[in-house]
Amino acid sequence: MKGLTTLILLCVSTISYATEQAEEIFKQLAPSLYQIRLIDIASGEKSSIGSGFQISADGLIATNYHVISGYARHPNKYTIEIFDHQGKKAPLTLQSVDVINDLALVKRAADSDMPFFKIAKRVPQKGEELYSLGNPHDLGMIVVPGTYNGLKNESFNDRIHFTGSVNSGMSGGPVVNKNAEVVGINVATSGNQIGFLVPHDKLLNLYQRYKTAKPKSIAAQMAQQLADNQDKLITTLLNSEWQMRPLGEGLIPVVNIPFIRCWGESNADKADAIVLAVVANCSLDENTYISNDFFTGSIEMEYRYMQAKELSDTKFYQIFERQLTQVMPGNKADKDDVTEFQCQHDIVTPSNQAITNKSVFCTRAYKDFPKLFDVLYIAISVDKGDQALLSHFTVAGVTQNSALKFTEKFMESISWK
Repeated sequence: MKGLTTLILLCVSTISYATEQAEEIFKQLAPSLYQIRLIDIASGEKSSIGSGFQISADGLIATNYHVISGYARHPNKYTIEIFDHQGKKAPLTLQSVDVINDLALVKRAADSDMPFFKIAKRVPQKGEELYSLGNPHDLGMIVVPGTYNGLKNESFNDRIHFTGSVNSGMSGGPVVNKNAEVVGINVATSGNQIGFLVPHDKLLNLYQRYKTAKPKSIAAQMAQQLADNQDKLITTLLNSEWQMRPLGEGLIPVVNIPFIRCWGESNADKADAIVLAVVANCSLDENTYISNDFFTGSIEMEYRYMQAKELSDTKFYQIFERQLTQVMPGNKADKDDVTEFQCQHDIVTPSNQAITNKSVFCTRAYKDFPKLFDVLYIAISVDKGDQALLSHFTVAGVTQNSALKFTEKFMESISWK
């Protein structure tokens, strides 16, 4: 009993100390911490809110791109303003963005030097206690203790795994160490005390580029960032090991890389199924936010093996051909963002002569980001009467050159055993 009492007292003491430290950090940093508001000009009301923090004496403020994305996309519809710890408002101007890492720099007028957050020079140690600041659910600024758990393993673009309550409205707020130095920026939550942060080095990179040369056009800056990121992704995929694995009587490629995750399913347990279906799906478990109705940066590869059970070749062909019409693009976009898909149909036999496919290759262009496309490829085998192998991929926001290279690699990697 004595040991349990000692343990309880120790835990209470630790929690009390952490609370006191959090309160002291908040008191110290509050003058440089803001609520960011996107104001709809027509109605004069808030359209969205988030958090932000000052990073220079001349009024430069960091936040998430998604907090101010409405203004970045439609500057004539919205304005941006801050609301500080004393209840004062001030207008903001958008200076620069990093759409891949969901960061933005905005600026307020500063008549004299203002207090600002210092950015850490080192990465936290695993298990180190951190403090997330922000304005959850528009309830007022708070500080939330949490723990640094390193970088998320299954991520192409770095994200910190943070154990702590990152809630809506805290997006764009800073996460600091015990020395009140910024080590990350709130960006997302998965609930159950699982949060994700943008590492502080991404903010440093954006800030250094801004000091060197302010972008002339936010749209052009975003277009270049999107193209560079997808070209990097496709190059990484093409240079990685593609392992050939059986799927029924077919052979399919699986890219051996941590951020591409694969799942499988079949109806092999259904004795009354008239067609055996075995499915494998591999995808990138992240995307890039452009607006509420427009996401890009995704990639998905799906394979489906089907084998007829006492069906005629004609009936089986009708069943598996319907699969072609059920394939959809892997990202969300509407008619204001992209053109209609333009498709090319063909009969294709790869150089290995191992399979003959009826294929469809489709592209749609991004209206505001020249030279970027969504690509959809579907192929279904037509050289076996009672078996079929369907393969398809979608890639969002890719350049023409990268799309063609990936398509060629994908087509050449599908075959029968």
